[in-house]
Amino acid sequence: MGAFLAGGSPGPPGQLPNDSLSKGGCALFTPLVKIRDLKVYYGEDNPVRAVDGVSLDIYPGETLGLVGESGCGKSTLGRAILRLCEPTAGEVHFDGKSIFDLSPQEMKEIRREMQIVFQDPYASLNPRRTVGQIIGLPLALQGVPQREIRERVKALLPKVGLQESHIDRFPHQFSGGQRQRIGIARALAVGPRFIVADEPVSSLDVSIQAQIIILLQQLQREMGLTYLFITHDLSVVNYVSDRIAVMYLGRIVELASTKAIFANPHHPYTQALLSAIPRLDGRRRRQRIILRGSVPSPVNPPSGCRFRTRCFHPAKGDACLVEPPLVAIDDGHYVACHYALPSKQWISA
Repeated sequence: MGAFLAGGSPGPPGQLPNDSLSKGGCALFTPLVKIRDLKVYYGEDNPVRAVDGVSLDIYPGETLGLVGESGCGKSTLGRAILRLCEPTAGEVHFDGKSIFDLSPQEMKEIRREMQIVFQDPYASLNPRRTVGQIIGLPLALQGVPQREIRERVKALLPKVGLQESHIDRFPHQFSGGQRQRIGIARALAVGPRFIVADEPVSSLDVSIQAQIIILLQQLQREMGLTYLFITHDLSVVNYVSDRIAVMYLGRIVELASTKAIFANPHHPYTQALLSAIPRLDGRRRRQRIILRGSVPSPVNPPSGCRFRTRCFHPAKGDACLVEPPLVAIDDGHYVACHYALPSKQWISA
């Protein structure tokens, strides 16, 4: 979606090359968002481990797609990055600042730079507020005068495909796609650099999905935005992302460029997800991989490799009883699987 170059050569197993999880090539940019060993647990006794040790870098101008089954922790990760929920452990740096160390006033200032587009356009808009009030609320919270707010909202509406005359209407007067445009405008109102798009098209009709994706791409080009695009649909993320991170049961199991993920997936879970995508280009369809059983509970995840209870890899064995780190197997391609790595990088039980 965005154009960028970032990189670093593969380092020792379990370590991040040049302090980055990157695309490959020359390191021209430092990460805009840097996540290190982030954990979000809910509850004290037998907690739900929604996010359990995630490390990622997101570079200026790129779109990082985050995919996985429902309940794997994608949305929780996105919210934790924005500090919409408090982490149990770990670090998130935005533009070099540790957001968990910021005071409330400092966090208020940095929220101008970080925004979110929510999944459900029906539930995320206050039905008692007009479009102008909804989009203008972030500006009001930042202390912008009311007269200026209205003018800025009017100027923003055409950018998301709405009309200035819509400013005094209420959410129930709009379709689902139009409501999502309102949500996008609200996120853009304060001029952010980074947006978490949390399943922004999953509740929309397919034809409307394409329109919203095109809009997000256009806005990224015009405004230099950086996206974390969360979805369960690999066919969608294929068209919007520069890189893809695959998440399973609170952890990242594979990270690579979109081209590498689709051409040569290494993790069995990624292979299973890709096998479910229909092909319309006339090429031979991939053999469908049906995973046995259901996703284990995040309250009591399997020891070792979390995917081992559903894994179909013919070589799986005792090594799977030890948790595999996310390691580089190629420039910019990372996998958390003992059997996806060269034998010298295996971790023995």
